[in-house]
Amino acid sequence: MAGVRQFDEEKTLDRALEVFWRKGLGATSMLDLAQATGVQRGSLYNAYQNKEALFLRVFDRYKSKMLADIRASLDQPSVDTALRNFFDFTIGSMTWGAPTRGCLTTKAAVDENADLQVIRGALQGMLDNMEQLLIQRLQADDAHSRLTLTPAEAARLIVTFTRGIVVIERIYPEVERLRDTAGLIIKVLLAPLP
Repeated sequence: MAGVRQFDEEKTLDRALEVFWRKGLGATSMLDLAQATGVQRGSLYNAYQNKEALFLRVFDRYKSKMLADIRASLDQPSVDTALRNFFDFTIGSMTWGAPTRGCLTTKAAVDENADLQVIRGALQGMLDNMEQLLIQRLQADDAHSRLTLTPAEAARLIVTFTRGIVVIERIYPEVERLRDTAGLIIKVLLAPLP
């Protein structure tokens, strides 16, 4: 039947996500995606046009889930707890699996074989949304009165730090070391309670 997908799109997108996460966008081929999803290449092309369009569809789902999880991690009564939860979630996400999977956003950002403006725009949108969630939390009275920077400056520093910690995790994969380093950022950003 024309126009009707003959495959389970949710499963297909989940499996494609794992391939993009493991191999990276540039190194992934439509054949890799067809083999991992069990969907013929022709069907993938008909449904998504090309691997970049499929990546964008997968990334949009990934982004929605990540932002919802980030929002939940920040929804805490104290700014200290909110930031610790945010960093615990971020570190847990990148260190999950064996071998650890790292960060899909950062992997795509540094992939020289995936340097398309539309991909960069999607990655930028993810980081901008993350920054906005942090700004909203850091504008709360309990945070704003303790911040050593403006909420916007602190949010930008945190987002930049999360990209750096993704790279450091590749060299020093010890979760406690990553959490200790995140604790230092919190210490720099928040004045101690009186």
